[in-house]
Amino acid sequence: MSSSTAASKPSEIAEASPLSLCAREPHVPADRLVAEMVPPPRFDSVRFSTYIPDPNQPSQTEAVRVLEGFAGGLGGAHASGAGKNRRGLFGFGRAKAPKAPAGPRGVYLDGGYGVGKTHLLASLWHATPAEPSLKAFGTFVELTNLVGALGFQQTVRTLSGHRLLCIDEFELDDPGDTVLVSTLLGKLVDAGVALAATSNTLPGKLGEGRFAAADFLREIQGLSAHFRPLRIDGEDYRHRGLPEAPAPYSDEQVTKAAYATEGASLDDFPHLLEHLARVHPSRYGALTDGLKAVCLTDVQPIPDQSTALRLVVLADRLYDREVPVLASGLPFDRLFSEEMLKGGYRKKYFRAISRLTALARDAKDLVIA
Repeated sequence: MSSSTAASKPSEIAEASPLSLCAREPHVPADRLVAEMVPPPRFDSVRFSTYIPDPNQPSQTEAVRVLEGFAGGLGGAHASGAGKNRRGLFGFGRAKAPKAPAGPRGVYLDGGYGVGKTHLLASLWHATPAEPSLKAFGTFVELTNLVGALGFQQTVRTLSGHRLLCIDEFELDDPGDTVLVSTLLGKLVDAGVALAATSNTLPGKLGEGRFAAADFLREIQGLSAHFRPLRIDGEDYRHRGLPEAPAPYSDEQVTKAAYATEGASLDDFPHLLEHLARVHPSRYGALTDGLKAVCLTDVQPIPDQSTALRLVVLADRLYDREVPVLASGLPFDRLFSEEMLKGGYRKKYFRAISRLTALARDAKDLVIA
């Protein structure tokens, strides 16, 4: 195929030009940021009943039992009454939250890779007897981005009327963020909000598969009394090295696929990285609204850590929405430098590589022979 193919769309290519992420500058209202704190689409249908415990691991059955009881105890006046009295994001006119009860007000799911922690966390969200507007689900990064977008005090006011906050992949590789979120959670516990969390490993423990409750509780210090550790044993799927990424396609193949795929975007990778710096990470979800596929040309090594962390967030949003990614240039397992993969944020980079690799595999059917 000649180099002019991309410009002179062949007959089998759709007439409409592909979308462009770089042309999008979403302005997301604050209430949408909070409303979108729900389990990702891939966890829409999970429930406790769809979690199949390993008969050789009784802790899995026990975890379901405990979490079902925890969810059942989160109903009551605060859940139903507060929903009727809510008058907007800032909570004006909202019924005052009751004092937090004595004893643990949260659960920490302690288990290795592949035991279904996120499945159980999402099931807890679905099972909690409260309106969706009164319970929130998000990753640690999404929570810190929410604070960045709304400000600390507004985030406290916004979430204080909730019955439950679920935090997936609680990250402890940045002491500043850990202190920020721990302080936020302390305020929410005082307001009567129940908590549930899973966590990632510390940087020095990459590949160990499970973080261990003792380490988690030590890192969050003053919050530890509010969490009941709930161990979930099972086969430990340990990460050993980087996943092998599919070989990249040519620029012509990627461009042709973008024109032929309804709802696909087409962007030059270096330009996309520049654009991400102009969009707050809390808006990356909105950046991907309506996309059926992402096509990228000229994938290159990530130049610096700030850019790398923004790409991690975009990779998470694309993975949550199951958007395939077709690319030319460098394979995804060569995005990050050796220095980055040995540094404090390496767990995030491993996750981004794994997720982009999975999405790249999903994109193979987009290529036109």
